[in-house]
Amino acid sequence: VQLQASGGGLVQPGGSLRLSCAASGSISSMLFMGWYRQAPGKQRELVASIIRGGNTNYADSAKGRFRISSDNAKNTVYLQMNSLKSEDTAVYYCNAVHWTQTYWGQGTLVTVSS
Repeated sequence: VQLQASGGGLVQPGGSLRLSCAASGSISSMLFMGWYRQAPGKQRELVASIIRGGNTNYADSAKGRFRISSDNAKNTVYLQMNSLKSEDTAVYYCNAVHWTQTYWGQGTLVTVSS
């Protein structure tokens, strides 16, 4: 399975972006799909995740502002990001886990700046 992340860009503080992660195969069989981010000089961190069955989980920094969702018909996972802050600036990666296989997308850059 290949993952293609898109939707990043430059946005002003307080703005919104929606990231998309399109999979080349079915995501309905994935046990876990998530969005990670890595800011310059920092470790990659999990921002939001969705597991089979639909339960979601968010990092404290994302709660109330970000929303992860999936569209199995389109084999795509989304990350809606609202009220963006400068500290959200990072490369965002999508991730999928299918039993013993882990897949990563190539990353999409989000820059929050005025």
